[in-house]
Amino acid sequence: MIRSTIRPVILCGGSGTRLWPLSRKSHPKQFSRFLADDSLLQETVRRLDGLGLGRPLMMTSNDYRFVVGEHLEVARLAGEVVVEPAGRNTAPALAAAAVMLAGETPDALMFVAPSDHVIGDEDAFGSALDRACVAAAEGHFVTFGITPGRPETGYGYIELSTPPEVGSPAVSFERFVEKPDEVEAAKMLETKRYLWNSGMFLFPVAALLAAFEAEAPEILAVARKAVEEGQRDLDFFRLGPGYGEAEDISIDYAIMEKTTGKVVPMEGGWNDLGSWKTVWQESAQDSDGVALAGASTALACKNTLLRSEQEDVRLVGIGLKNIAAIAMRDAVLVADMEHAQDVKAAVAELKAAGAVQAIDFPRCYRPWGWYETLVLGQRFQVKQIMVKPGGILSLQSHHHRSEHWIVVAGTAQVTVGEEVKLVTENQSVYIPLGAVHRMENPGKVEMHLIEVQTGVYLGEDDIVRYEDVYARV
Repeated sequence: MIRSTIRPVILCGGSGTRLWPLSRKSHPKQFSRFLADDSLLQETVRRLDGLGLGRPLMMTSNDYRFVVGEHLEVARLAGEVVVEPAGRNTAPALAAAAVMLAGETPDALMFVAPSDHVIGDEDAFGSALDRACVAAAEGHFVTFGITPGRPETGYGYIELSTPPEVGSPAVSFERFVEKPDEVEAAKMLETKRYLWNSGMFLFPVAALLAAFEAEAPEILAVARKAVEEGQRDLDFFRLGPGYGEAEDISIDYAIMEKTTGKVVPMEGGWNDLGSWKTVWQESAQDSDGVALAGASTALACKNTLLRSEQEDVRLVGIGLKNIAAIAMRDAVLVADMEHAQDVKAAVAELKAAGAVQAIDFPRCYRPWGWYETLVLGQRFQVKQIMVKPGGILSLQSHHHRSEHWIVVAGTAQVTVGEEVKLVTENQSVYIPLGAVHRMENPGKVEMHLIEVQTGVYLGEDDIVRYEDVYARV
């Protein structure tokens, strides 16, 4: 099998919370940098590109379409961004992807990869993929099982009839096993017959569509209609609105547990970064097991992770053991490593309390750049705004606030009513309440400005858009 005929499908629409506060609904973990200069999404695409696979389909949600596109553009990577109108889990997403690929190359193999995994040994991963191709070319569904190194309670497992051999071909498996408790996980590890379920799959496209037809025809029907009614939207392909009618179900439940398949045992330094404990495990550590990132200092600590995500926030740990401490400008997490999986429950508590930190990231990314609130007070707000070269904000007005813009780097082209003018560094412009206005960056470097808002209501929904080059509603 020629690797270039394998089409990756990268799932990048999730909004996990177990890595809060760095991962939030408005900016989930796949868009963050944990262990390298690239985001997890960029690492995933670059890894598959390095193996010579074909152009990937990036399955994501409407909220993240511009972020996915920008991450590909910045890293000079190729991929087709497919927008799901609603999150319906992995089965509908893969059914839609299979329908799209079948229209291009009916005999293709489809490699499914989450966008938030770490694989340290890419040669071992490539070897496992080649072994999987042999089985997939024969019509089998293949999943990738990771040889467990510890009794992990955060992963699902795959049970085999006999202990696997490293580097063995794809073998049949008995069943999928849900995440066990610590006692059960230890027992499973002793038998050597269980592998971690990586969530990666290799499917013959035609066989996958046949399986959906037999086991989940309703999902396939919705997927076909969503593709047929899909439309091009700028650089994206937007699935039809009927996609939201699909059942919310994973590919494991919808297909894999109802059909026979193969598993390829793999040892490649794999980790799904599902908790701060796993981030610590993958991070560079000193002789005391201490991992530091950002402006962090540790004294007399052991087996501890300290991360400051702000250059001007100094995080200091003294005498800590088995602790993960993550500091951001608007939130701090301190957790015992053994309770790392409970972060999700903590986020639920924050949501119930109405804390904005539960969902909103301090820096809000937009297709034209980003903004960040520096100060929020009674009847005023101060923001830092970055507009990338060529970026254009929508032509808009506000009912409840006026704005004062001060350019601190670069040049802005500003429209206020009928007047259009250039505003350079150290210059400012005033936007009266109700005035129709727009800002864009006509230059070749990033443009930064400070925005001071004043008014009785300062919410982001106080925007009336008249024109928008990014086709936002």
